[in-house]
Amino acid sequence: MGHRLAAPLVITGMTGGFPDAKKINENLARAAAEVGVAMGVGSERAAVVKGQYPESYSVVAQYPVPLKFANIGAPQVIPQGPGDSVIGSDEVRRALELIHADVLAIHLNFLQEMVQPEGDRKARGVLDRIGALAAEYPVLVKETGAGISRAVAEELRDRKVRAFDVSGTGGTSFAAVEHYRALDQGAVREARVGKTFWDWGIPSPVSVVQLVPLGLPVVASGGIRSGLDVARAVALGAAAAGTAGGVLRAASQGYAETRQELEHIVHELKVAMFLTGSRTVAELQRAPHVITGESRQWLL
Repeated sequence: MGHRLAAPLVITGMTGGFPDAKKINENLARAAAEVGVAMGVGSERAAVVKGQYPESYSVVAQYPVPLKFANIGAPQVIPQGPGDSVIGSDEVRRALELIHADVLAIHLNFLQEMVQPEGDRKARGVLDRIGALAAEYPVLVKETGAGISRAVAEELRDRKVRAFDVSGTGGTSFAAVEHYRALDQGAVREARVGKTFWDWGIPSPVSVVQLVPLGLPVVASGGIRSGLDVARAVALGAAAAGTAGGVLRAASQGYAETRQELEHIVHELKVAMFLTGSRTVAELQRAPHVITGESRQWLL
């Protein structure tokens, strides 16, 4: 998307909107800038719509991260009910400016919304609203654990979306996370939906293979835990891989731990490149590879 990284790695958007998030995002941004990788933040709805804890996001603007992703949710770009706030062009502009972002990430999280007792469950008109925003701003559309199909990606490409983050199954199941939240709130029906759809979605490798032929940058996320996982994603054709859980745990401890975790991932990627004779990321994208397990069954 016109930006050069030191390694094909993205810290996917995770957090913001509460007091402790400021230090976490600062650790992530400082480490991302030093190591030379991209990063996003969690949904900025709290800051741009409700005015809550904007400093938990804006701290990212203090660091020269080579590629930054602002973040809003797809359900919030259309009215969910009478009097509900809608994220429009002005709110998007504020979200971008808040962290000095280069790209707007719009996340698809309708599975989670169906499990949340307070979930936003209307979707009619979302595609066209994404298209309207993509006509004004560079937009990446990302999933949140369920993967993106070829058919959905084609609809988004036709609406001028410029990149995808597949976030398929293999990482955190947010249906599971919301299942436990629903249980805590006594929402029996929603808790059951979370259990029923615990593993719903497209595996990350399958989503990458389906989307790469569309010719737009693809970020592979969902189960990326090491530099070897990054190498696997790139070998399937991804432009970069996105990681979250391990880096979040490190960022909760401190900057040194965050930078060390990123450096370990990058070093493991370099080892994989050395062992496959790949001098560049472009060569790694053409490296011979074998697809096994559940992903192979999907792709047969």
